[in-house]
Amino acid sequence: MSLKTLWILAEKELEDALRNRWFILYTLAFMALSLALSYLALAGAGMVGFAGFGRTAASLINLVLLIVPLMALTIGAQSIAGEEEQGTLTYLMAQPISRTELFWGKFLGLALGLLAALLLGFGVAGLVMATQSASAADPEVYIRLVVLAYLLSLTMLSVGMLVSAFTNRTGVAIGVGLFLWLIFVFFGDLGLMGTAIALRVPIDNLFYLSLINPLQVFKMAAILDINTSLDILGPAGVFALQEYGDQLFSLFMGVLALWIIVPATAAYWRLNTKANL
Repeated sequence: MSLKTLWILAEKELEDALRNRWFILYTLAFMALSLALSYLALAGAGMVGFAGFGRTAASLINLVLLIVPLMALTIGAQSIAGEEEQGTLTYLMAQPISRTELFWGKFLGLALGLLAALLLGFGVAGLVMATQSASAADPEVYIRLVVLAYLLSLTMLSVGMLVSAFTNRTGVAIGVGLFLWLIFVFFGDLGLMGTAIALRVPIDNLFYLSLINPLQVFKMAAILDINTSLDILGPAGVFALQEYGDQLFSLFMGVLALWIIVPATAAYWRLNTKANL
């Protein structure tokens, strides 16, 4: 695999992503809402203004859970299916490049596009906080939230590319991606609460069930990083802390890593086995 070819393909994919109107819309919406939340977050004792980094990071968790997965799933779902539908994928494969270079070049380019979008959204809000509020100290929590949000975006990018690899029409791929986004969002606090009540799921099983959803894993990791406790999640959070202690955050990182690696590897395998390319 040629690193030069890989980078050329990544640059091409990055340029395509930055010209995608939906990607631009998601980025602008995320930036605007990040700014709004940074202003509305409470700063100090009952005062409303530009909050400190830690408090604003907490208020941004739910925003990340909604917009970032949608953005990543959408561009991931278009990546292979869109090229195949337009016939440009066959043209690319006719060039002296391997399918390995093609797939990982696409993945790298889209990953860089997501990084640029998150840095823009979080960066503008962070810059405003740093310049407007004397309480905006200790930005490490805010930076770690950015890292966690980026890991979440990579998990959804992998899932989106897996969907795209198994379809050959953009509309179908995006439709499946949106359906998965709804499942991931619904299978969060509300879905788990309903499941626990209806099926009387034991506390330990409820925690392990939450690890299936990368959005829940991100949320638990972000809350743990900000509060150093999962008491806010109820008995399941208390069980997790008692069972894993200091290793809990590493467990969350491992689960997110698996959600990045496994779908991406499956998508790569599917691209390699497509006989019509």
